[in-house]
Amino acid sequence: MLIKEAFGAREKSYAPYSHFHVGAALLTKNSKVYTGCNIENAAFSPANCAERTAIFKAVSEGEKDFVKIAIVGGAEGKTMEYCPPCGVCRQVMREFTVPEKFVIVLAKSLKEYREYTLAELFPEGFGPENL
Repeated sequence: MLIKEAFGAREKSYAPYSHFHVGAALLTKNSKVYTGCNIENAAFSPANCAERTAIFKAVSEGEKDFVKIAIVGGAEGKTMEYCPPCGVCRQVMREFTVPEKFVIVLAKSLKEYREYTLAELFPEGFGPENL
């Protein structure tokens, strides 16, 4: 279900420069799903990743307890590939999750996917407890 939602979000991606389309679907502790897609900008730095779009949408609606995120992505017109979150997205995930419990699903298809914890993909991350 979550992977399917991520594929649907990918269809809304705005990637006229990189032609690399990404979709994400974030599951909250309350079983709500928030989707996001990457949104590029001609100036590049104002762009936003799919993962952060989903997280920011959820936080803006008052949700801050996240369980899992599914991420799909790949170059336009090519076979899907595993699309791990960038460092900035990993840092944003770290702000709102328990790294050892938060699951990141990287999918090529509904049947081909890998699961990791945030702790595996972002060891020794800087979090609120470090302040």
